[in-house]
Formats: sequence, structure tokens, C-alpha cells
Amino acid sequence: MDTKLMIELFGYLGSTLVVVSMLMTSVVRLRVINTIGSIIFMIYALIIHSYPTALMNLCLVGINIYQLLRLRNTTNSYHMVEVNFNDRYLQFLLSYYDSDIRTYFPDFRERLDETDVAYIICLDSETVGVTLGKHLNETALELFVDYSTPTYRDCSVGEYLYSQLKEKGIKELVYRGKEAAHIEYVKKVGFVQNESGDYTKKL
Repeated sequence: MDTKLMIELFGYLGSTLVVVSMLMTSVVRLRVINTIGSIIFMIYALIIHSYPTALMNLCLVGINIYQLLRLRNTTNSYHMVEVNFNDRYLQFLLSYYDSDIRTYFPDFRERLDETDVAYIICLDSETVGVTLGKHLNETALELFVDYSTPTYRDCSVGEYLYSQLKEKGIKELVYRGKEAAHIEYVKKVGFVQNESGDYTKKL
């Protein structure tokens, strides 16, 4: 394979990754794949001496990195809004994301009558998560739903939620669901299975 063809294929690879990134539902995956594609395409542009194209892709890399750091920063932009369970917007969110919520919390509607805590998590003005649960006592909270929307599922929504619950005096979280998809997540964020099979996290 000659050098010219290899350089062309390298450019096509960068272009393909940029296009593929636009198909991602997760904003983090979009940014990561777009960054990789932009770096490859920037190198390709430098090789062929297309400096305006290289500069444009350098700017895209910078923008993506900035946005990724912003999404990982739990001290800025996020807001947790406590709502009444009968809040119309909350009910809209539960209906709108019903099938996706059931993927991780299949029996959540059977437990809605027990709910005494409901939070909507926002990033700036955009809704990124919903949390439902009930107090086991003054400092322990059982979570029925700890849901992030698909677009922001790889972000720091959970970290922010737990930090805010701690500020509200919650010292322990309990999760009793059995769905493997969410069990993998709770283990990742520090929940530990106890002797009764529940997963708990100290805040």
C-alpha cells in the first residue's frame, strides 16, 4: 500500500468517526468520539497542508474537551429540584421515559404509592435525571428510581445527586432492585451488597 493511499484512508477514518459521533445518544460518547475523529482529521489536514481545516478541527477538539470537563464538574450547572410526587412535570417525565426507566427499574410503578421523596435533576435548564424514593428513617433513603436520561447517562448526574442528598442529612442510601443493568451501575458508584442482598452506600 503506497503512502498516498494510507494518508487518504487516515483522513477517511477521521471523517467517519466525526460522522459516527453524531449518531450517539450519549453526549459524553458523542464528545469523546468526535474528539478522536477531529484529532485524526486535524493530523490528516496538516499532512496535506490544509491549515484552515486543521485549525477548525483543533477548535473542535478544544470545544469538546471544555464541554467534557464541564459535564464532569458537579459544582457548576447542575440543579436538584425537590418536587411533590403529584407534580405534573414529574408525571410527564415518568410517562415520557417510561419504557427506558423500566429497563433499569421494571417494577417502579408498583412502588410509586410508597414514594415520599421526588427530585428532578437539571443541567442548566435541561432535565437530565429523576430520583424517587422513600425515607427509611431520618438519615437513610431507599431509592426506587435513580434515573438519568440517555443523553446524560455517562455524566456526573449521580455524583451530584449523592452530594446533594448528603447535604440534606442523608447518610445512607439503599437500593433493593435486582435488575442487572442497574446493579452494575450501583456497584460502580460505591454501593455494597449486604447480607440481606440489598445494596447500600454510605454518604
